[in-house]
Amino acid sequence: MIPELGHFALALALALSVAQAAFGLAGPWRGDPRLMAATPPVAVGALLATAAAFGCLMWSFAANDMSVANVVQNSHSAKPMLYKLTATWGSHEGSMVLWVLILALCGGAVAAFGRDLPSALKARVLAVLGLVGVGFFAFILGTSNPFDRVWPPPPDGQGLNPVLQDPGLAFHPPLLYLGYVGCAVTFAFAVAALIEGRVDAAWGRWVRPWALGAWSFLTLGIALGSWWAYYELGWGGYWFWDPVENASLLPWLAGCALLHSAVVVEKREALKTWTVFLALLAFGLSLLGTFLVRSGVLNSVHAFASDPTRGVFILGLLMLYVGGGFALFAWRAAAMAPTGVFAPLSREGSLVLNNLLLCSIAAVVLAGTLYPMFADLLLGQKISVGPPFFNTAILPLAVPLVGAMAVGPVMPWKRARLFPALQRLWWAALGGLAAFLLCLALEGARIGPALGFAAGAWLILGALADIADRLALFSRPRAALARALALPRSAWGGAVAHAGMGVMILGLAGMGLATDKLALVKPGESADLAGYTWRLDRLESAQGPNFTARRATVSVSEGGRPVVTLAPERRTFPVGRTTTTEAAIHTTWLSDLYAVLGDERDGGAVLRLHHNPLAPWIWIGAAIMALGGALSLSDRRVRVSAPAPKATAAARAGARA
Repeated sequence: MIPELGHFALALALALSVAQAAFGLAGPWRGDPRLMAATPPVAVGALLATAAAFGCLMWSFAANDMSVANVVQNSHSAKPMLYKLTATWGSHEGSMVLWVLILALCGGAVAAFGRDLPSALKARVLAVLGLVGVGFFAFILGTSNPFDRVWPPPPDGQGLNPVLQDPGLAFHPPLLYLGYVGCAVTFAFAVAALIEGRVDAAWGRWVRPWALGAWSFLTLGIALGSWWAYYELGWGGYWFWDPVENASLLPWLAGCALLHSAVVVEKREALKTWTVFLALLAFGLSLLGTFLVRSGVLNSVHAFASDPTRGVFILGLLMLYVGGGFALFAWRAAAMAPTGVFAPLSREGSLVLNNLLLCSIAAVVLAGTLYPMFADLLLGQKISVGPPFFNTAILPLAVPLVGAMAVGPVMPWKRARLFPALQRLWWAALGGLAAFLLCLALEGARIGPALGFAAGAWLILGALADIADRLALFSRPRAALARALALPRSAWGGAVAHAGMGVMILGLAGMGLATDKLALVKPGESADLAGYTWRLDRLESAQGPNFTARRATVSVSEGGRPVVTLAPERRTFPVGRTTTTEAAIHTTWLSDLYAVLGDERDGGAVLRLHHNPLAPWIWIGAAIMALGGALSLSDRRVRVSAPAPKATAAARAGARA
């Protein structure tokens, strides 16, 4: 009965999405305030129906309802309850229900918190979100029904992919989908603005919090997925340029450009056409990632399905939404003439450079991701594009981008001079040079990591220089505290996000100095790596809730002094007959000691050992970046369209914005 209720709730959500789209489009077109006023309650109704469907699916997994095919294929009675619940979105069908739930949640948020939006714009935004929902609800009901029954029901299920039986699954997909679907909201604002033919500073202020929220969630989702792969897959790395990893990076790059471009629309009413284009592009890249993951055109450990019917359906949605959006853009772009002008050398100019470099990096990633597919399809050639291509092609674009990230915030709006801006950053440049020379002195002629340390120090110190300049810390230190308290949180958030990127770059540079070793050792024998002695004490069997394991006990010492005992495992899951590795990691926050247990032979075992300097800083930096986004989002001037309260004298003196 519960699965039938869930199926009915999905059908009801589809019907309400149709009504949401119809009311939201017809109301402004006819000038009917009743239809426009009816759109938000319908959006809330669609949210409640979708939440009911998701709750029914989660109940089916929690109760081991083996009459539901989705439960049979992705769960097992012996699985811990946490993984039964997370299996709700661990399959293709369940993840799509999570996708539409977050889409409906965004629609409900626009309905509830968009009180300051003009009624016509609000109705059109909800209408576009309703249209997107119609397509995806139809996709779920037509090709991916999560409530399909199986008869007779088997006594037990096939179990979830053991790689997914990890707490990371509880957070990684929801965070990632919050970022993806947040791009749908900015897409809806862009389409609504194109229908009206008007983009102004108020529109920039309305769209910026959604772009900021989507970017922050996407940052956390990508970082958590990278960390999950780092400790779960046991290969010692954090990013492999896998096609599906790239599919999540693409909307992040476009969203980052959109976020900065929307600031120019809000402050100067310039870059209107470009900002709308980026809003369309970010959502288009999100849908492209959905297509790549679920169509089977790419081979990836992350891919969900290889059903051609699903792939064709999603491709149709991609062409409909993105193609329709860009067709509307081509028709209406001429009506969005910019009213603000600025010199190339200005803060606006630095943001334009930022946008161009981010989009160029996105173009490189997109080409490297899709070219093997087209080469196979058109030329019949099997081509692999891997880390060497991406690292070599992106580095020349990343260097000027990092340089502009520190210079841009200290430049004034409209018109600036380069030398005064660089004067404010002299100590950041000195710190970057010192980091570069120190790395060369300690590690020899390793230019890549040295450039990374220089870039990280430049960004962190540049963010500090920006805040110090806003507070007049060195010229008028007595009033600095008052100015700090009055400084807008959006200014703090931008500086924190840039500093977080600097911390992440330091972590990436540290991983460039990582060392590893593959050693066959017997109990009592040891191997040396990075100044540490790694001794295999014993090998033993262990029993888990739904797996058996072989566990190694590895004692790590430095100069005869014990440091830590690691216990890497190889786990065998009888259901599915799958073996996974569980890396053992000890972090000092300055480096990671990382051990993986390989095959056993000749009375010993193969150990893969890694010493990864500054590895934790990669994910700490991402968390700091997301914190910067949250700080900016907490600023009332970012969240609402109404002007902020009148600034105090200290705030006017401290803020150049």
